[in-house]
Amino acid sequence: MKRNVLSLALMSTALIASGAYAQDATLTIESWRNDDLALWQEKIIPAFEAANPGIKVVFSPSAPAEYNAVLNSKLEAGSAGDLITCRPFDASLALYEAGHLTDLSDLEAMSNFSDVAKSAWQTDDASVSFCVPMASVIHGFIYNKDAFNELGIEVPTTEAEFFAALDMIKEDGTYIPMAMGTNDQWEAATMGYNNIGPNYWKGEEGRLALINGEQKLTDPQWVAPYATLAKWAGYLGDGYEAQTYPDSQNLFTLGRAAVYPAGSWEISGFNTQADFEMGAFKPPVQNAGDTCYISDHTDIGIGMNAASENQEAARTFLAWVASPEFAGIFGNALPGFFPLSSTPVELDDPLAKEIVGWREECESTIRSTYQILSRGTPNLENETWGASVAAIKGAEAPEALGQKLQDGLASWYAPHQ
Repeated sequence: MKRNVLSLALMSTALIASGAYAQDATLTIESWRNDDLALWQEKIIPAFEAANPGIKVVFSPSAPAEYNAVLNSKLEAGSAGDLITCRPFDASLALYEAGHLTDLSDLEAMSNFSDVAKSAWQTDDASVSFCVPMASVIHGFIYNKDAFNELGIEVPTTEAEFFAALDMIKEDGTYIPMAMGTNDQWEAATMGYNNIGPNYWKGEEGRLALINGEQKLTDPQWVAPYATLAKWAGYLGDGYEAQTYPDSQNLFTLGRAAVYPAGSWEISGFNTQADFEMGAFKPPVQNAGDTCYISDHTDIGIGMNAASENQEAARTFLAWVASPEFAGIFGNALPGFFPLSSTPVELDDPLAKEIVGWREECESTIRSTYQILSRGTPNLENETWGASVAAIKGAEAPEALGQKLQDGLASWYAPHQ
């Protein structure tokens, strides 16, 4: 009996030493990106599993609109997956504060990201990082190269050149100068105010000063973008007030509009739908030679469920997400969702390559309303939607809009009181 026990013990030791006895782990990923299912199943997961035998990964997305509610229910019930796909800022911060996300500050791979990249998934004092940044989207303008060539228009770099180009398109009459409506409201703020605004408030300098109470929404740099948006109305075509987001997409991809105020997430869809060559230009600066700023907005990250029974395997996966290999796969499979790691990634899509190249020319920032400033009532993000629409329609003066937003923020946010 003793001899048999000893033999079994020696056999077990040998198997463990050889790795053949290593216990398999299966990681489940929660996500709202159900349109990415094929990408994960066909590219990302096979690449990880090939490099990490013994760890299996299952991608289990929910419908985007239902994700927050479904995820919270699973977390409360103890049935959520090992890895949690993180939306930026407050939704994920709330999960960390509730004890559902793990502190990843000691993950060595976090050093591969800039402070701006990490800011969407940190505590307010930046002392704790709880999600690995995956990708951002960049704002600017996508244009119809055929239309520009037909009309002899040069790509604008200054605001004067921008409006001169729109005037030429309008005068010719073949194309609607710019495809954007105000029916759904969020586009006016996202592809309008927070697209052009960083050139006025100097990106992170102004955004952080607003959070700290050192700048106000009544200051010239925060009011001026509304005055610029007011000039857009004459170039948006008849009936823009009732035009929906899908309407605008269709006007551009069908070749009826020359310019589209954009987020880079449009690239994949536009590549499929448009039969003309496209280009992109960054938000025009006010004067030639000015430093340019772009909204390089943190969009998606991934963290670890604090209740996961596979924490070591989950950390292995998260470290791999921070690697150049993952960045290359993700960035090329989803052109327009740009990896946030500091290691440069070679992108294949020409439009995505053009847009991400702005990072080398301009200072990156994120949307001004997303961190801290939209936690109270009135919600600054939603109020900015309405203000941007009002500016375009000429319903209120830019100064009045700034005052209204400032009063709303000051009503609940201490640094502005």
